[in-house]
Amino acid sequence: MLTTERKALILDTLGREGRVIAKEFSDKLNLSEDTIRRDLRELAGEGLLQRVHGGALPASKALADLAMRGKVSVNDKSAIAKAAAAMVKKGHIVFLDGGTTAVAVARALPLDLRATVATHSPDVAVALLDHPSVEVELIGGRIYKHSNVAVGAVAMEGIAKIKADIYFIGVTGIHPDHGLTTGDREEAAIKRSISRQSAETIVLGSGEKLGAVSAYHVIDLDQVDGMIIEKSCRSDAIGSIKERGISVVHAAG
Repeated sequence: MLTTERKALILDTLGREGRVIAKEFSDKLNLSEDTIRRDLRELAGEGLLQRVHGGALPASKALADLAMRGKVSVNDKSAIAKAAAAMVKKGHIVFLDGGTTAVAVARALPLDLRATVATHSPDVAVALLDHPSVEVELIGGRIYKHSNVAVGAVAMEGIAKIKADIYFIGVTGIHPDHGLTTGDREEAAIKRSISRQSAETIVLGSGEKLGAVSAYHVIDLDQVDGMIIEKSCRSDAIGSIKERGISVVHAAG
């Protein structure tokens, strides 16, 4: 079997079964495990899967640049944003993550809402400029340009001084075994720190992130209080999430 054929079969198996175990796959094809592991390394280098101990899992499709992500699933993000905004009550202190869905949440907040929003995203802060009764606490630091959010020690210090009622977190991977993951180590640390400072952590999810894994772990699913997902998301994709006792809200369009 040619290398291109093996790689295509690996990706097809990932799409159908949600994982590839190197030893089982090598036995099935009667090839050495080293050959399959080399294929997995090369596919991971192309961003087509995420290697884990013993094999591979689907790579998140949510790792594109910010401009590209802004054009994806616009209606679903709007529905998720409205559902998230409905959870925010008068007097709440809210942490809003970076990313296109978080910006949509900011825009969906009622104009007469009296609350405080803390964020390390300049885009979220700008989106709240027309909300006269929302106090905005902008966390500073070095800008991670892929998501246009502040990271680093200065951001950590700012986050540590705020206690929030609710944190709307965005990630690139949501997996029952590997928890919440993202593509950058420092961004993962920032998200983890915000979650520790918040009474509730609510995931802004989407179908393409379920079952996917990125390189850096944020938190486990048992540290998540709820998830908002688009209404069209397949029920089988979230079954293992609900089994963990996590409340899942299906956002209507």
